[in-house]
Amino acid sequence: MKQTLKTLIRNVKSIKGNSLAEFATTTALMATLAATAAPKLSEMSEGAKAQKSRDEIDKMVKQAGQFYQDKAASAPEGEGRGRFPGQSKFNESVGHGTAAYSNAGATSTQNTASHTASDAHRLAIETDLGNVAGNDGWRQYNDTPTAVWVSVFGTSNADNPTPSGAAVTYDANGDAVAGSSKIIDDTDGTTEWKELFGDEVMGSTFQDGHYVYSVVAGGGSGEDVYPPILYVADIENATDFNNLLEP
Repeated sequence: MKQTLKTLIRNVKSIKGNSLAEFATTTALMATLAATAAPKLSEMSEGAKAQKSRDEIDKMVKQAGQFYQDKAASAPEGEGRGRFPGQSKFNESVGHGTAAYSNAGATSTQNTASHTASDAHRLAIETDLGNVAGNDGWRQYNDTPTAVWVSVFGTSNADNPTPSGAAVTYDANGDAVAGSSKIIDDTDGTTEWKELFGDEVMGSTFQDGHYVYSVVAGGGSGEDVYPPILYVADIENATDFNNLLEP
Protein backbone atom coordinates (compact mmCIF):
# COMPACT_ATOMS: atom_id res chain seq x y z
CA MET A 1 0.00 0.00 0.00
CA LYS A 2 2.83 2.31 0.93
CA GLN A 3 4.56 1.58 -2.36
CA THR A 4 1.35 2.28 -4.29
CA LEU A 5 1.00 5.72 -2.66
CA LYS A 6 4.61 6.58 -3.53
CA THR A 7 4.01 5.57 -7.14
CA LEU A 8 0.85 7.69 -7.35
CA ILE A 9 2.59 10.74 -5.87
CA ARG A 10 5.50 10.29 -8.27
CA ASN A 11 3.11 10.10 -11.27
CA VAL A 12 1.25 13.23 -10.20
CA LYS A 13 4.48 15.15 -9.82
CA SER A 14 5.54 14.07 -13.30
CA ILE A 15 2.49 15.69 -14.96
CA LYS A 16 3.50 19.07 -16.34
CA GLY A 17 1.16 21.85 -17.52
CA ASN A 18 1.53 23.70 -20.81
CA SER A 19 4.06 26.48 -20.83
CA LEU A 20 3.13 30.05 -21.83
CA ALA A 21 5.04 29.59 -25.08
CA GLU A 22 3.04 26.47 -25.93
CA PHE A 23 -0.21 28.26 -25.16
CA ALA A 24 0.78 31.19 -27.39
CA THR A 25 1.68 28.82 -30.22
CA THR A 26 -1.65 27.02 -29.94
CA THR A 27 -3.54 30.33 -29.92
CA ALA A 28 -1.67 31.50 -33.02
CA LEU A 29 -2.47 28.26 -34.84
CA MET A 30 -6.16 28.57 -33.96
CA ALA A 31 -6.21 32.18 -35.21
CA THR A 32 -4.59 31.12 -38.50
CA LEU A 33 -7.10 28.33 -38.99
CA ALA A 34 -9.99 30.70 -38.27
CA ALA A 35 -8.66 33.28 -40.72
CA THR A 36 -8.19 30.62 -43.39
CA ALA A 37 -11.66 29.14 -42.88
CA ALA A 38 -13.55 32.47 -42.80
CA PRO A 39 -13.48 33.14 -46.58
CA LYS A 40 -14.56 29.57 -47.27
CA LEU A 41 -17.47 29.85 -44.83
CA SER A 42 -18.47 33.15 -46.42
CA GLU A 43 -18.30 31.54 -49.86
CA MET A 44 -20.49 28.70 -48.67
CA SER A 45 -23.01 31.19 -47.32
CA GLU A 46 -23.17 33.12 -50.61
CA GLY A 47 -23.45 29.85 -52.51
CA ALA A 48 -26.41 28.84 -50.36
CA LYS A 49 -28.10 32.18 -51.04
CA ALA A 50 -27.53 31.80 -54.76
CA GLN A 51 -28.97 28.29 -54.80
CA LYS A 52 -32.03 29.38 -52.82
CA SER A 53 -32.64 32.26 -55.23
CA ARG A 54 -32.47 29.88 -58.20
CA ASP A 55 -34.74 27.41 -56.45
CA GLU A 56 -37.35 30.06 -55.69
CA ILE A 57 -37.26 31.40 -59.26
CA ASP A 58 -37.78 27.86 -60.53
CA LYS A 59 -40.69 27.49 -58.11
CA MET A 60 -42.30 30.68 -59.42
CA VAL A 61 -41.90 29.52 -63.00
CA LYS A 62 -43.41 26.15 -62.12
CA GLN A 63 -46.41 27.76 -60.40
CA ALA A 64 -46.89 30.13 -63.33
CA GLY A 65 -46.85 27.14 -65.67
CA GLN A 66 -49.63 25.50 -63.68
CA PHE A 67 -51.55 28.78 -63.73
CA TYR A 68 -51.14 28.87 -67.52
CA GLN A 69 -52.43 25.31 -67.91
CA ASP A 70 -55.39 25.98 -65.61
CA LYS A 71 -56.44 28.95 -67.73
CA ALA A 72 -56.01 26.96 -70.93
CA ALA A 73 -58.20 24.16 -69.59
CA SER A 74 -61.00 26.39 -68.33
CA ALA A 75 -63.01 26.55 -71.59
CA PRO A 76 -65.82 26.92 -72.30
CA GLU A 77 -66.74 28.35 -68.89
CA GLY A 78 -63.53 30.32 -68.49
CA GLU A 79 -60.75 31.77 -70.63
CA GLY A 80 -59.94 28.75 -72.76
CA ARG A 81 -56.43 29.89 -73.61
CA GLY A 82 -53.36 29.96 -71.42
CA ARG A 83 -51.98 33.15 -69.96
CA PHE A 84 -49.52 34.08 -67.22
CA PRO A 85 -50.09 36.05 -63.99
CA GLY A 86 -50.48 39.73 -64.80
CA GLN A 87 -51.75 39.17 -68.34
CA SER A 88 -55.33 40.07 -69.15
CA LYS A 89 -55.07 37.77 -72.22
CA PHE A 90 -52.34 35.65 -73.76
CA ASN A 91 -51.68 38.35 -76.38
CA GLU A 92 -51.08 41.21 -73.91
CA SER A 93 -47.59 42.13 -72.70
CA VAL A 94 -46.52 42.59 -69.10
CA GLY A 95 -43.76 45.09 -68.50
CA HIS A 96 -42.36 47.16 -71.36
CA GLY A 97 -43.49 50.33 -69.54
CA THR A 98 -45.14 53.03 -71.62
CA ALA A 99 -44.38 50.92 -74.68
CA ALA A 100 -46.70 48.14 -73.48
CA TYR A 101 -48.31 46.55 -76.49
CA SER A 102 -51.10 44.21 -77.49
CA ASN A 103 -50.97 41.53 -80.16
CA ALA A 104 -54.75 41.28 -80.31
CA GLY A 105 -54.96 41.86 -84.06
CA ALA A 106 -54.85 38.76 -86.27
CA THR A 107 -54.78 40.03 -89.86
CA SER A 108 -51.60 39.51 -91.90
CA THR A 109 -50.49 43.10 -91.39
CA GLN A 110 -51.33 43.03 -87.70
CA ASN A 111 -49.52 39.73 -87.19
CA THR A 112 -46.37 41.19 -88.73
CA ALA A 113 -46.56 44.18 -86.40
CA SER A 114 -47.24 41.86 -83.46
CA HIS A 115 -44.15 39.77 -84.14
CA THR A 116 -42.08 42.95 -84.42
CA ALA A 117 -43.34 44.18 -81.03
CA SER A 118 -42.75 40.84 -79.34
CA ASP A 119 -39.28 40.48 -80.86
CA ALA A 120 -38.30 43.95 -79.62
CA HIS A 121 -39.55 43.15 -76.13
CA ARG A 122 -37.73 39.83 -76.05
CA LEU A 123 -34.50 41.43 -77.28
CA ALA A 124 -34.63 43.97 -74.45
CA ILE A 125 -35.12 41.20 -71.89
CA GLU A 126 -32.40 38.98 -73.35
CA THR A 127 -30.05 41.99 -73.31
CA ASP A 128 -30.67 42.38 -69.57
CA LEU A 129 -29.97 38.69 -69.04
CA GLY A 130 -26.62 38.97 -70.77
CA ASN A 131 -27.62 36.85 -73.76
CA VAL A 132 -26.91 39.48 -76.40
CA ALA A 133 -23.37 39.77 -77.76
CA GLY A 134 -21.50 42.86 -76.65
CA ASN A 135 -23.67 43.46 -73.58
CA ASP A 136 -22.82 42.38 -70.04
CA GLY A 137 -26.43 42.45 -68.92
CA TRP A 138 -28.10 43.57 -65.71
CA ARG A 139 -25.50 42.52 -63.17
CA GLN A 140 -26.21 44.82 -60.24
CA TYR A 141 -29.49 45.83 -58.67
CA ASN A 142 -28.78 49.54 -59.22
CA ASP A 143 -27.86 49.19 -62.88
CA THR A 144 -30.43 50.43 -65.37
CA PRO A 145 -31.93 47.51 -67.31
CA THR A 146 -32.88 47.75 -70.96
CA ALA A 147 -36.35 46.28 -70.50
CA VAL A 148 -39.03 47.38 -68.04
CA TRP A 149 -39.69 44.74 -65.38
CA VAL A 150 -42.60 44.21 -63.01
CA SER A 151 -42.21 43.37 -59.32
CA VAL A 152 -43.62 39.91 -58.60
CA PHE A 153 -44.94 40.72 -55.14
CA GLY A 154 -44.91 44.55 -55.20
CA THR A 155 -42.12 47.13 -54.91
CA SER A 156 -43.36 48.39 -51.54
CA ASN A 157 -44.24 45.06 -49.99
CA ALA A 158 -43.31 45.18 -46.32
CA ASP A 159 -41.81 41.68 -46.42
CA ASN A 160 -39.62 42.30 -49.45
CA PRO A 161 -39.54 45.87 -50.80
CA THR A 162 -37.41 46.92 -53.75
CA PRO A 163 -33.95 47.94 -52.47
CA SER A 164 -33.37 51.68 -52.37
CA GLY A 165 -31.87 52.96 -55.61
CA ALA A 166 -32.77 49.90 -57.64
CA ALA A 167 -32.66 50.26 -61.41
CA VAL A 168 -32.58 54.05 -61.47
CA THR A 169 -30.96 56.07 -64.26
CA TYR A 170 -28.37 58.65 -63.16
CA ASP A 171 -27.43 61.82 -65.04
CA ALA A 172 -23.93 63.19 -65.69
CA ASN A 173 -23.87 64.78 -62.24
CA GLY A 174 -24.65 61.51 -60.53
CA ASP A 175 -28.19 62.57 -59.65
CA ALA A 176 -31.09 60.17 -60.07
CA VAL A 177 -33.39 60.99 -62.98
CA ALA A 178 -36.96 61.39 -61.70
CA GLY A 179 -39.30 58.59 -62.71
CA SER A 180 -36.52 56.54 -64.27
CA SER A 181 -37.04 53.33 -62.32
CA LYS A 182 -37.57 50.36 -64.60
CA ILE A 183 -39.13 48.18 -61.94
CA ILE A 184 -42.85 48.87 -61.82
CA ASP A 185 -45.92 47.55 -60.04
CA ASP A 186 -48.92 45.73 -61.45
CA THR A 187 -51.64 45.27 -58.87
CA ASP A 188 -53.52 42.55 -60.75
CA GLY A 189 -50.33 40.60 -61.37
CA THR A 190 -49.21 40.88 -57.75
CA THR A 191 -52.60 39.62 -56.57
CA GLU A 192 -52.41 36.58 -58.85
CA TRP A 193 -48.84 35.77 -57.85
CA LYS A 194 -49.72 35.95 -54.16
CA GLU A 195 -52.69 33.65 -54.69
CA LEU A 196 -50.36 31.08 -56.24
CA PHE A 197 -48.34 31.04 -53.01
CA GLY A 198 -51.18 31.16 -50.50
CA ASP A 199 -50.76 34.93 -50.01
CA GLU A 200 -47.16 34.37 -48.90
CA VAL A 201 -44.44 36.65 -50.24
CA MET A 202 -41.22 35.13 -51.51
CA GLY A 203 -38.33 37.47 -50.80
CA SER A 204 -34.87 37.28 -52.29
CA THR A 205 -32.19 35.93 -49.97
CA PHE A 206 -29.91 38.81 -50.99
CA GLN A 207 -30.02 42.21 -49.28
CA ASP A 208 -30.19 43.94 -52.66
CA GLY A 209 -32.27 41.29 -54.36
CA HIS A 210 -35.89 41.43 -55.50
CA TYR A 211 -37.95 39.16 -57.76
CA VAL A 212 -39.22 40.66 -61.00
CA TYR A 213 -40.88 39.32 -64.13
CA SER A 214 -41.84 40.29 -67.65
CA VAL A 215 -44.07 38.61 -70.21
CA VAL A 216 -43.55 38.81 -73.96
CA ALA A 217 -47.01 38.78 -75.52
CA GLY A 218 -48.17 35.86 -77.61
CA GLY A 219 -50.30 36.40 -80.69
CA GLY A 220 -51.88 35.03 -83.83
CA SER A 221 -54.99 32.90 -84.13
CA GLY A 222 -56.00 29.38 -85.12
CA GLU A 223 -53.07 27.26 -86.23
CA ASP A 224 -50.86 30.36 -86.42
CA VAL A 225 -51.18 31.19 -82.72
CA TYR A 226 -47.98 31.45 -80.68
CA PRO A 227 -47.74 31.55 -76.87
CA PRO A 228 -46.46 34.26 -74.52
CA ILE A 229 -43.08 33.89 -72.83
CA LEU A 230 -42.54 34.43 -69.11
CA TYR A 231 -39.22 35.61 -67.68
CA VAL A 232 -38.47 35.75 -63.93
CA ALA A 233 -35.27 37.17 -62.43
CA ASP A 234 -33.63 38.30 -59.20
CA ILE A 235 -32.22 41.82 -59.54
CA GLU A 236 -29.28 40.95 -57.27
CA ASN A 237 -27.78 39.80 -60.58
CA ALA A 238 -30.33 39.10 -63.28
CA THR A 239 -27.73 37.55 -65.58
CA ASP A 240 -27.00 34.85 -63.00
CA PHE A 241 -30.44 34.38 -61.48
CA ASN A 242 -33.20 34.00 -64.04
CA ASN A 243 -35.44 31.50 -65.75
CA LEU A 244 -38.06 31.51 -68.48
CA LEU A 245 -41.09 29.52 -69.55
CA GLU A 246 -42.27 29.26 -73.13
CA PRO A 247 -45.28 26.88 -73.29
